[in-house]
Amino acid sequence: MTRPSWAPEGIDLDRPSASRVYDYFVGGMHNFEIDRMLARQIEEFTPGVGETMRANRDLLRRCVRFLVDAGITQFLDIGSGIPTVGNVHEVAQAVNPSARVVYVDIDPVAVAHSRAILDGNAAATVVQADIGRPETILSDPQVAQLLDFDQPVAVLMLGVLHFVADDADPAGCVARLRDAIAPGSYLAITHATADGQPDEVLEAQKLSGRTSTEIVLRAKPEIAEFFQGWTLLEPGLVHLPLWRPDNAADVGENPERSGAYGGLARKD
Repeated sequence: MTRPSWAPEGIDLDRPSASRVYDYFVGGMHNFEIDRMLARQIEEFTPGVGETMRANRDLLRRCVRFLVDAGITQFLDIGSGIPTVGNVHEVAQAVNPSARVVYVDIDPVAVAHSRAILDGNAAATVVQADIGRPETILSDPQVAQLLDFDQPVAVLMLGVLHFVADDADPAGCVARLRDAIAPGSYLAITHATADGQPDEVLEAQKLSGRTSTEIVLRAKPEIAEFFQGWTLLEPGLVHLPLWRPDNAADVGENPERSGAYGGLARKD
């Protein structure tokens, strides 16, 4: 296919990308037909998957607006994917143009697209790193150039910890980040769950075990453990649409169908 002007050089246009599939589900424009084909196949098997991804992105926007209003000017978004369609830098900088954002993702495709999108934005950057090695994120020169960890920072882990297996110690990764940042910082987490989910979602989780991005569906008490050492803010750890909705109509009749929990906490 002909390479569009926005597509970075070196990106394979003939193979689908998980990051671009997510971009498609949340209404982004940084995806190709091969990504959309895979997304439609996924949605045939798990009809609610698009709803879950859009609920996750909606929570991100609400969370960032809350954090900017709380005076946060620094954001570290780990597992960011492709930052399109109202992502962190767009929401934060629309309110505070001096807000600084570092995106982190392990996927080279997501990083390449992110670099193209952020070109010319001096207050936002992207680094390729693994959430399982938080020290490499904290010590990265690009991170250090934009973020001052002696001042409060918002660490965003939306839809990423369920890709970290138990033997990789996800709670330990979160704790090391907590210990490295200043009091007054915040932590936001969303995480997929099997709680109350239909059989087709659980079957899809089994299929993910055949790929390099297996999803670990954790129960609410397990997800809550990631917030140890933090003060969880109201309304606590809840299904995604229930986290500070803009209006009651946004919640819907079955918020549990989002298939994930979300919460925001502060380091006191």
